[in-house]
Amino acid sequence: MTNAAKPDEKQPTSASVQRVIDAAENLGIEISVIEYPEQTRTAEQAAEAVGCAVDQIVKSMIFDADGEIVLALTSGANQVDTSLLAELAGVDRCGRADADRVRTVTGFAIGGVAPLGHTTAVRTWIDAHLLDFDEVWAAAGTPRHVFAIDPSFLAKAIGAVTAGFTS
Repeated sequence: MTNAAKPDEKQPTSASVQRVIDAAENLGIEISVIEYPEQTRTAEQAAEAVGCAVDQIVKSMIFDADGEIVLALTSGANQVDTSLLAELAGVDRCGRADADRVRTVTGFAIGGVAPLGHTTAVRTWIDAHLLDFDEVWAAAGTPRHVFAIDPSFLAKAIGAVTAGFTS
């Protein structure tokens, strides 16, 4: 993509971003967080900003699985099938968690939820399609901060289970 936005070279100052950097370091992952002047809240915005395919964007989506909060790491091109996710979680139903619950459990606001650095441990599944790429981009704690990572390495480091839960 040729319309990639210019990243802001300043060091991250957000406590949420620092939590992501620290969590990655604790897992033995070296990441470089980039701040973009425009929001990267949606997969499309993030792909345009970093100059990659929408498929390479990691959507960190938080769901309420009969009271348990779970994380689905989904390719930006895919949608979560909540009945399949409920099956994986071993519950009857699964739905999107509300914004307050997302912030309480993860420490992040919707649009900036990272795949790691949550304030509470959550069971995590990763969309198998993300593993088709050598590099994917994920939110780093705010709607303007992102980082690139090898999806296989990310999945292994955070204990994400690869599964088919998209439609």
